[in-house]
Amino acid sequence: MNMHPAIKSFKAYLKLERSFASNSIEAYGRDLEKLFQFAALQEDKLSPEKFTLAHLRGFIAWINELGMIPSSQARILSGVKAFYKYLLMEDLITNDPSELLETPKIQRKLPDTLSINDIDKMIGAIDVSTPEGTRNKAIIEVLYGCGLRVSELTELRISNVYREIEFVKVTGKGSKERLVPIGSEALKALKIWLEQVRVHIPVKRGEEDLVFLNRRGTRLSRVYVFTLVKQLAELTGLKKNVSPHTLRHSFATHLVEGGADLRAVQEMLGHESITTTEIYTHLDREYLKSTIIEFHPRN
Repeated sequence: MNMHPAIKSFKAYLKLERSFASNSIEAYGRDLEKLFQFAALQEDKLSPEKFTLAHLRGFIAWINELGMIPSSQARILSGVKAFYKYLLMEDLITNDPSELLETPKIQRKLPDTLSINDIDKMIGAIDVSTPEGTRNKAIIEVLYGCGLRVSELTELRISNVYREIEFVKVTGKGSKERLVPIGSEALKALKIWLEQVRVHIPVKRGEEDLVFLNRRGTRLSRVYVFTLVKQLAELTGLKKNVSPHTLRHSFATHLVEGGADLRAVQEMLGHESITTTEIYTHLDREYLKSTIIEFHPRN
């Protein structure tokens, strides 16, 4: 299917003028293609550039009928709104029909979190007598110890590990870099992996600076990290829905429960908005409530 010229020029704008990451640009493109598909199905056959608010409300109803969850609908709407802002800025339209468009309400589901004991059990289940085990221990320690996203872990560079000051530099969403403290346990596991195992792996050209490699000397896939975390959760008998993101949630929750400043947690997680981080205050309240119910003498 040929891409519509308006989508093509919008993607070029996101790349050249907004410096969006290629993944984000492709996601916007796919979401806008849905808007153009919807336009082609309408009787009036109007191009989205000529849409009114009523058309856009019809589009929301259509993606809702397709069975998309509210968070996916909200993401698509975000792309649509950005598209119309671009058209307005380029004087391709005179009014923005998406201005009064309401985003579907997203219920924030509190994610599963692991206790420190759960994480200790998962790490304890790793056979560190093998090269892969040494690496896998470092993976779990760094995922939890730094609260990284999977892509941030697989893209972590040796040149961005500052052992002397105990920080790692991470490239997050939108290619934004941030410094994250790394704890002594994670640093120790990383040191063993880098100095005792990784040095003996023949590294594929272009991958020399990557921290985590497979036995063939190429970068680890995100799928591998997901599978590893799932297997360790099963080995330790955890009944929760555990993924690499669970370790990130647990990192943030344990910080908030320990009294960490929310802005500091926001910085460490690389959240654009403080409202994203505020979910952990809800987790904290749930934790406090359950503790009071369990231990308060009046309960």
